[in-house]
This record gives sequence, C-alpha cells and structure tokens, in this order.
Amino acid sequence: MKETAAEVSELQALLDAAYERSTEHLRNIIKGPRRLTAAELVRVLTGMCTINLATVTARGEPRISAVDGHFLHARWVFTTSGSAAKARQLKARPAASISYVDGERIGVFSHGDVEFLTPEHADFAEIEAHLTKHYGSSPSSWGEDIVYCRLQPTWIVGYAFDKTAVLKDAKD
Repeated sequence: MKETAAEVSELQALLDAAYERSTEHLRNIIKGPRRLTAAELVRVLTGMCTINLATVTARGEPRISAVDGHFLHARWVFTTSGSAAKARQLKARPAASISYVDGERIGVFSHGDVEFLTPEHADFAEIEAHLTKHYGSSPSSWGEDIVYCRLQPTWIVGYAFDKTAVLKDAKD
C-alpha cells in the first residue's frame, strides 16, 4: 500500500460521491457489508491486477481490452505500446472506464480520464520503479514506444460478495 492518508481520504470521498450518484439498481447490489471502503480497496488491490480498459473509437464505437493494472496512490496505472489502438484512442479521447473483477469475490468499477505520464512527470520515477520491481525489468525496455497511463477517476465503486474473506486474504 503506497497511499497516503490524504489519498485514502480523497478516494473515500470519491467512493461516497459515486455511490450517491449511482442508480438504485447498483446501490441494491453494492450495499452494506458488500461495499468496500477506500482503506479496504487499497489493502486488496495490491500487485498486478488484470483490468478491463474500455475506450471509444473516433466513430463512437466502444472497445475493450485487458491490461496489467496497478493501483498506486489510489489510481489505476498501466502501460501499453504507443502504437496500440487503445493508446491512440486515449490520446484523442481520454475518457475511459476500467473494471477489475475477480469472479464474485471482488469488483471495482471506475470511470475517468486517462493521462499519459512522461519521464518528466513528478510521479513517473516512482511508478516506473514499482513496475520494474514487479516485472523484473522496466516497461520502457519492452519496446520503442511504451506509454505510461494513469486513470484520474471521476467515479469509482468497490464491491466484495464476502468482504470478510476478501480482507482476510489481503496482504498487510
């Protein structure tokens, strides 16, 4: 867990606001003991998570792909080739949705805008160090045009069918 107390508080405010703006249908599913708090999310979203990334084409057609996601400082971070369709789509239209679902165990759903992080960005070095430690090599070394992306969420909810079991399995 790399989140600061301020980042956890900010994430909790975002979770609460998203929940309040959600439909009755969603609130009936993600309620009470199934609703994950910010502190719980940052405990369970450690390491690499295969996330589903939804983008939109120039014609407004939805596209979805899976990428390696890392939840760092209460934001989803991922890399891809700069020539990938998803990268081109996000550069033109940064709005995206990301979901992480592990069966009925956990579901995290978020919407926001993707930003591209260059080596000059204040957070780049820490993100690259985290990814390099996880993979054993820097993603920058995997190709000529690897881009680092981070979702700045405007809406996020977290769900666990059996929160007690999910938290028991979380790394402390």
